Amino acid sequence: MVAAGLLPLSQLQAENWPNWRGETGHGVAPMADPPAEFGPEKKVAWKAALPGRGCSTPVVWDRKIYLTCAIGGKDGVVTFDWSGKELWRRVYGMETPARHRNAGSGSNPSVLTDGKQLFVYFKSGTLAALTMEGEKIWDKNLHKEYAEDGLKWDRGTSPIIAGGNLVVALMHNHNPSFLLSFDRKTGKELWSTPRDYEAPAEAQDAYTTPFVETIDGVETIVTWGCDHLTGHDSKTGKELWRHGGFNLDQKPNWRVIASAAATEGIAIVPFGRGDYLAGVKMGGSGTTTKNKQLWTKEGLGADSCTPAAYKGKFFVLSDKGTKRGTVTCLDAKTGKVVWDAQFPVAAPKYFASPLVAGNKLYCGRSDGTVFCGTITKKGLEDVKANELHETLVASPVAIGKRLLVRTHEHLWCFE
Repeated sequence: MVAAGLLPLSQLQAENWPNWRGETGHGVAPMADPPAEFGPEKKVAWKAALPGRGCSTPVVWDRKIYLTCAIGGKDGVVTFDWSGKELWRRVYGMETPARHRNAGSGSNPSVLTDGKQLFVYFKSGTLAALTMEGEKIWDKNLHKEYAEDGLKWDRGTSPIIAGGNLVVALMHNHNPSFLLSFDRKTGKELWSTPRDYEAPAEAQDAYTTPFVETIDGVETIVTWGCDHLTGHDSKTGKELWRHGGFNLDQKPNWRVIASAAATEGIAIVPFGRGDYLAGVKMGGSGTTTKNKQLWTKEGLGADSCTPAAYKGKFFVLSDKGTKRGTVTCLDAKTGKVVWDAQFPVAAPKYFASPLVAGNKLYCGRSDGTVFCGTITKKGLEDVKANELHETLVASPVAIGKRLLVRTHEHLWCFE
């Protein structure tokens, strides 16, 4: 993911969504204005049937939509134009089946694009580069070349662009963990940085995606996993700083699914299986655990849903216990609750990450209900419940006046 500050203004104005969390890197489409109310019979521009299951979020470049999914039992990529017409599909080797019944697939990582190439990554370990027209440039299998898949569940991390190159995080139990950088054009390894820290069983498992920020004048890859938030030089992979202290009691099974997010130099770190949040001032050198943690919240967190971050605020969708379906706006510097709102209590879970589009917040529930409310200083107002009646895991995407929602069965476009 590329932070907004690292993108040319012209590119930000192009209304693209080039990776999992969009051009800002943190689930925000500042200029978008999609509909607040929509459904199977309302505001539907089109819907397209998908050839197979996948939980990846669609990406958009120049009004073309790219996503991964199973196609005939194989890892696949499918592309649609702006009218919903399928343009092409490609397949690779056999798909590695999902372990999680609802939120898993062999195609959880989202496509990444720089506008010149597409990059795809699958649970099978296949990492590949394609032209924008779908022709293969190169591919490799990270499980065969670096480490077998040590995750208990389904791989979730998406590739990012950092230092002008392709970067992938491999963070899992029982096997060596790495940050890996590859040349975008050739797939040649540029650097490989071990990312192994002492942690109890399954706490080494990370399904998170790194993000990129310029910190202390250095383009930095910020990565969350194995009980540590770390900063690495994007050009060399060298660790610049590490922040720990998230699991002082060394509790087992504290794997992390929700990624960290950042605004105004502060990262929000969800940990403790949805029961804790921390605010960390990024930067410094060496171990920063004692002097960079700004605040900690107990009893408030996100297990699967990565917070959105924008203009000094974090938007946290809680997805566990009595807090399930609560969205909380936090001040980044202090951790103070600015406001919170409760969606209707129901049994279905939340896996999709929240989206801020203009002045609206979108949150998807696994039963296909997408809540939308207007963000105000006092709270979330005029909340609408939009029911699609299809299983929803992927995060929504906003482009201009359009909202893209990917379910297990369809890609929906509302306008």
